[in-house]
Amino acid sequence: MKETLKKIFRFLSVLVVLTSCSRFLDEKSDSQLATPQTLEDNQALLDRITDVLGDFASSGMTSSDEFYLSDSDYNSLEYNEDKRLYTWQPDYVSTNQGVGNDWYSCYKAIYVSNAVLDNLETYHISGAENVKGQALALRAIRYLDAAQIWCVAYNEATGGQDLGLPLRLDSDMNQTSVRSSVKQTYDQILRDLTQAVELLPVKQVAASRPSKITALGYLARTYLYIGDYEKALQYALWALELQNTLMDFNTLKSSDTYPIKDMNAEVLLRTTMRISGPVRFAVAKVPLNLFQLYHENDLRKLIYFRVNPNGDIIFKGNYTGGSSGKMTSVAVDELYLIAAESYAQTGDVTKSMKMLNDLLITRWKAETFIPFIANSKEEALQLIRKERQKELLFRGIRWPDLKRYNRDGANITLTRTIENKLYSLPPNDPRYAIAIPEDIIKLSGMPQNRR
Repeated sequence: MKETLKKIFRFLSVLVVLTSCSRFLDEKSDSQLATPQTLEDNQALLDRITDVLGDFASSGMTSSDEFYLSDSDYNSLEYNEDKRLYTWQPDYVSTNQGVGNDWYSCYKAIYVSNAVLDNLETYHISGAENVKGQALALRAIRYLDAAQIWCVAYNEATGGQDLGLPLRLDSDMNQTSVRSSVKQTYDQILRDLTQAVELLPVKQVAASRPSKITALGYLARTYLYIGDYEKALQYALWALELQNTLMDFNTLKSSDTYPIKDMNAEVLLRTTMRISGPVRFAVAKVPLNLFQLYHENDLRKLIYFRVNPNGDIIFKGNYTGGSSGKMTSVAVDELYLIAAESYAQTGDVTKSMKMLNDLLITRWKAETFIPFIANSKEEALQLIRKERQKELLFRGIRWPDLKRYNRDGANITLTRTIENKLYSLPPNDPRYAIAIPEDIIKLSGMPQNRR
């Protein structure tokens, strides 16, 4: 094991250099020497939580309507780029690579997955189905996360022309980065996840490794985002056949600093968001109008929030069991909501409400919940969208939801006021595809998102 760890550290030290293209050629031979050549080595690479499962994009949450900053909090932000991102500026919204940003973290993780896939093939490593499935799933998960930040919402009519992501599918750093289309981006995500389902075991030894259930859950999320509700329903139900346990919030202690425990029954994969200045727990405050959406008998009002003596509402309902990070992965509660929405979208309002109520009865004070009833598809969707906002708070879900709701005609405008100056983000504004870091554009020659 000690020799394995030495190989991993050498490999990752080379990886840091590889992200700087100007020094890549000087380090090529060292990269070959450090390359893990056994199944154990490559599993250890994927188990490097900080490089693979941590630092998921926080730009979308910073840009959403789940929290706000006071004037003093805003002025105390260390980096001007964070201030620009928070106020939906069209450019220069990413801190530099030395400080760290979402782009760097995303493609570093993708590189690790690609390196593992290349190693498995190059060294003809046997018995590698599980490790290969993990690498494919993790690559797809990162690309899906990235697409919500730097791409417009998927649109069947324009997806073949809309700018997607540069799809790096191997570890060759000499390849020129070229932006694919949005359709090509999602097609690649779906290919990776579909293949991963066939390779992965139903469950893993730990929630730090993606399983078949994880891959199914991400297929459901992906199909929901692109608006293919029949397939979203198919994969959500398949995943729920394999794991459908929900926490009963009546059993949680609302007085705990963080009532929801780490690795709880709903967690399918423990991924965490990159904690940048605007989304830190000590700074981010929940809007009063969002807090007031919760009924007094809805236990999430006590489990998810604490109200400070000065009236500030702070989120404490983290699925990681503490303040160290916000979970971004698909969880069992999200699968119920995907199934509910997909049933509604495909015309079965009765089953839609059953899925929603099966979730909500575990969130309300015992014997107080009255099942929701909808008399039409529109009523059902209105209820489900409201519950998605309330249930999936601070998980990086709201930003892609806003994008797809506006794509479908919701006409939601976001507003913020800083020092009496009003900032707004109209529906379907080009800024919903956040600017790619300018140094990446300069280095690669790729086109920037439309401003």
